[in-house]
Amino acid sequence: MNESEFLSLSDRVFDQIEQALDADEFDVDLNRNGNVLEIEFDTGSKMVVNRHAANQEIWLAARSGGFHYRLQEGRWQSTRDQGELFSQLAELITQQTGHTPRF
Repeated sequence: MNESEFLSLSDRVFDQIEQALDADEFDVDLNRNGNVLEIEFDTGSKMVVNRHAANQEIWLAARSGGFHYRLQEGRWQSTRDQGELFSQLAELITQQTGHTPRF
């Protein structure tokens, strides 16, 4: 995949996250600035999703640590284990809000 394709695909990921968290049950503030999407919870904690074009990865920073995801067979999979971006992000958001987003 070339850089333009990666940027387009990662933009779609950001769009999906924003759309899922735009529902009323999620008391979060979203701030998207270029390559970075910040998710701030009413507790003051944050998660940061950003894209790393050089590695063609999406990175997620949360209280529990940092995660890197690469597109493999149509899914954004963790570079460390078999975890998938949207399922791991949903689990982390559920821990913060008590509600599970649907991506």
